[in-house]
Amino acid sequence: MLTVPELEPAAIRAARDRIDPAFLGSPQFVHEGLTRRLGVPVIVKVETVNPIRSFKGRGTWLAVHALAGEGRIGPDRAILCVTAGNFGQGVAYAARALGIPCVVFTSVHANRGKLARMRALGADVIETGEDFDAAGAAATEYAATHGVEQIVDGDDVRISTGAASLALEVTDGVARGHLPAPVVASIPVGNGALINGVASWLRAELPACRIVGIQAEAADAMVRSFKAGRPIDTESAETYADGIAARVSIPAAVALMPGRIDEMRTVSEAELHEGQAILTEELGITVEGAAAASWAGLVTAPAPPGPALLIVTGSNV
Repeated sequence: MLTVPELEPAAIRAARDRIDPAFLGSPQFVHEGLTRRLGVPVIVKVETVNPIRSFKGRGTWLAVHALAGEGRIGPDRAILCVTAGNFGQGVAYAARALGIPCVVFTSVHANRGKLARMRALGADVIETGEDFDAAGAAATEYAATHGVEQIVDGDDVRISTGAASLALEVTDGVARGHLPAPVVASIPVGNGALINGVASWLRAELPACRIVGIQAEAADAMVRSFKAGRPIDTESAETYADGIAARVSIPAAVALMPGRIDEMRTVSEAELHEGQAILTEELGITVEGAAAASWAGLVTAPAPPGPALLIVTGSNV
């Protein structure tokens, strides 16, 4: 397993204290309805009750503040990112708090609601390209020609550090006797920042917990990369779950996966839709397609031998 100082347990715990409290202490509990459906205790971690309605605020807050501290961004030097929506909201939220201009690139087919929220947070949103990765290519060219700092989700390890803080809250709940210890964690995977962060913490605190990453069948670049042991891109990412729809893998994220992640696999579009419907019914909250991958991954595999961790990653449908 590749050792990275920012993903060591002491660094993760210290980083948690630097994250905006609005993103911390998200609800976590054993859900009775999902437990009945799966046959083992299901620990639900709900990352939607915060200013951007997704887990992305944890890591973006850390990374943007770190870049500002390094002098790489500031009131006269904008930060730029490419996003399907949630990451861009996190970057825009953190940049606004620091008074730093934010430029966000999205595809022309991006979620209209997410675009509106990013603009409301003060971001200059540029819509270009037919998909996330085409927008990413345009963003990289813009950064080079306009002298702005680009932050790439999954590439800056501090984004994973922030994501790890949600796993820290789970194990703190276990230590206090409020939650059972999970034996499997089912994690939606887009660019890999979330799973690498969560896995880094759980490997140290609950080494027996099996870490399983879930992607859409139609957007499986990171599954292919994990199995091959090297970055592999795909020609398309035709899933409705826009939060995990990427066809270009992130080399830095792929490099972190060995030793942290036990398994990577896919679920179908029908299984994602069914998972979204079940979570919405059982939890009584809005659940976006990418978040449904966590539940879809659990119900399409053999029942685990003990408690399962399910992360509801976002509610921006």
